[in-house]
Amino acid sequence: QVQLVESGGGLVQPGGSLRLSCVASGRINSINGMGWYRQAPGKGREAVAMVSSGGTTSYSNSVKGRFTISRDNAKNTVYLQMNSLKPEDTAVYYCSVVLSNRLTYWGQGTQVTVSS
Repeated sequence: QVQLVESGGGLVQPGGSLRLSCVASGRINSINGMGWYRQAPGKGREAVAMVSSGGTTSYSNSVKGRFTISRDNAKNTVYLQMNSLKPEDTAVYYCSVVLSNRLTYWGQGTQVTVSS
């Protein structure tokens, strides 16, 4: 089994910053892709940012230029630095990892609320 534990969510004012972390543990041989998704109230889950095993990153248009994804392979950890946060960024944020055996695992989610 593989467990993902997210942290770093919270309440922040518009224009503020947060850094999310997600640590993977358990039966992990090799991690391919790592990513962050979010789900706002009444909406479907959307991809926010991805990073490949080689370090290639991709972002949704709504966060490009404001969010930065990174990973520490030695720690099986993926980060999401979120700057210039907007109220529309309010959502539950989930991390996801795809292992070399192509199985996908999800974290339990961490709430991010952007409000004055």
